[in-house]
Amino acid sequence: MITNLQDTVTLNNGVNMPGFGLGVYKVEDGKTVVNSVKTAIKNGYRSIDTASFYDNEEGVGQGIKESGIPREEIFITSKVWNEEQGYESTMEAFERSLKKLNTNYLDLYLIHWPVKGMYKDTWRAMEKLYEEGKVRAIGVSNFHVHHLQDLMKDSNVKPVIDQVEFHPHLTQAELREFCEKENIQLEAWSPLKRGQLLDDPTLIEIAEKHGKTAAQIILRWNIQSNIITIPKSITEQRIIENADIFDFKLTENEMEKINDLNINDRVGTNPDSFDVK
Repeated sequence: MITNLQDTVTLNNGVNMPGFGLGVYKVEDGKTVVNSVKTAIKNGYRSIDTASFYDNEEGVGQGIKESGIPREEIFITSKVWNEEQGYESTMEAFERSLKKLNTNYLDLYLIHWPVKGMYKDTWRAMEKLYEEGKVRAIGVSNFHVHHLQDLMKDSNVKPVIDQVEFHPHLTQAELREFCEKENIQLEAWSPLKRGQLLDDPTLIEIAEKHGKTAAQIILRWNIQSNIITIPKSITEQRIIENADIFDFKLTENEMEKINDLNINDRVGTNPDSFDVK
């Protein structure tokens, strides 16, 4: 379990990844994303998660450059979008992402969604990029257990990460168990369920005991569950507040109470029924 904002988790290929970072989903490119990235880095964040679909890689790259922190100290994740999947098009998509981010390598590259009939070819391209040293680690996003099993039976490199929707209403028990057994790190997107959990009475009660917010309780629960988490924010106060979770610990009883909130409810699409576009 990480104990501070710059603490890292060792992935199954030996690469160290910060256990907490900034997500920039739907953050507008240009000044908005540049400022949120710079603000996060100024306040100690060292991991930034973007994707070609977010259409803000250029701003992310600019924010990192303007932060004044050396590139090698920042962990950059991006993802290949559904329409870019397949062997050749993934290779091309990766080069576009590198160019936009103004970097010559990525720390982590993910398949954004398991596009049926395409994700294996996409993975072959990612294995090639990994072998060539253009990316330090490769993984997936929104993969169920059966997607992972299908991918791994024909692959040479095991995914280091599965980045999925994960929060107290969707605790992904089966997937967590499988990933722990396979040494694949789980990472949470939408850890706060897009704000829908912040008025939950159980979370508010636990928050009051610790002098924290419900959001901080959820993020602390993530950390104590050994889940890498990447909450999104564009305001400095919230960026600081989200990371202010290392000065307290939830009890086993509190962890169980939060686990018991699970109702297998998604705010995003089920990977088995999403539209490719």
